[in-house]
Amino acid sequence: MRYGAIDIGSNAVRLLIAEVNEETSPVQFTKEALIRVPLRLGDDAFIHQHISAPKFENMVKTMQAFRNLMDVYRVSDYMACATSAMRDADNGSEIVKACSKIGVDIQIIDGAKEAAIIYNSNLQENMDKNKVYLYIDVGGGSTEISLFANAQLVASRSFNLGTIRILDNQDNPETWEEMKKWVREHTKIYKNIYGIGTGGNINKLSRIANEKMDKPMSYAKLKAIYLYLSSYSLKDRIHVLGLKQDRADVIIPAAEIFLTIMKVGHLKNIVAPRVGLVDGIIQTLIDRNLAE
Repeated sequence: MRYGAIDIGSNAVRLLIAEVNEETSPVQFTKEALIRVPLRLGDDAFIHQHISAPKFENMVKTMQAFRNLMDVYRVSDYMACATSAMRDADNGSEIVKACSKIGVDIQIIDGAKEAAIIYNSNLQENMDKNKVYLYIDVGGGSTEISLFANAQLVASRSFNLGTIRILDNQDNPETWEEMKKWVREHTKIYKNIYGIGTGGNINKLSRIANEKMDKPMSYAKLKAIYLYLSSYSLKDRIHVLGLKQDRADVIIPAAEIFLTIMKVGHLKNIVAPRVGLVDGIIQTLIDRNLAE
């Protein structure tokens, strides 16, 4: 059985096709195909609160391609979720309508639901019940932060701070302060807090640090990588360091968000399990179909 997961983000749009093995307990899945298209819907949504005609057209074309791929792979169930950019765009509902006509039903989800889906990707199962975790997901338009203690969710909040938003100068000081205050208030009673980071940027940062998925990256190491990357121009980050064009710019503000949260919350380390919204969507589909 195969499931499809579509993540319509502010920086990129992704399709994950996964093969599900229902014979195992718990049910497991393997990734068969992962396609990423850097549409950058956030550039329009955060500056103009409207997705332009060219991006609208590219979005529909991308969804048509995803629909075709899901048909070829004979996907039996799928879920498509749109996040911050589509939330902010005044024509988000029109895009949903246009995509529905070609056979892709999209849900525009809020930050809380986005966070809940991501940590449904087996993150909780791997948590030590005796430890406290601060889970941080940095996207193009928003940052979701969740606090876990005794493997239970204690508090969760979404902030309108994301990499594309920062690059487009659409972030404001009040939001930074609000985020710092929230982290400070929710972490002050705990002595040791372990960081879990998700999103394409922390995955790349952990690869640059040569860290394996389950190996923590220290605050000092992340700061050193940030300073190293910042010392290069955008052009040189692409041509000299070999970063993809749509990663080379967003990686800097992403590192700034992670470093700010780690500093305020006194997190010594952060681990990047390399899961994201698409993994959480597949797990959500597994849970939904098992319950039926």
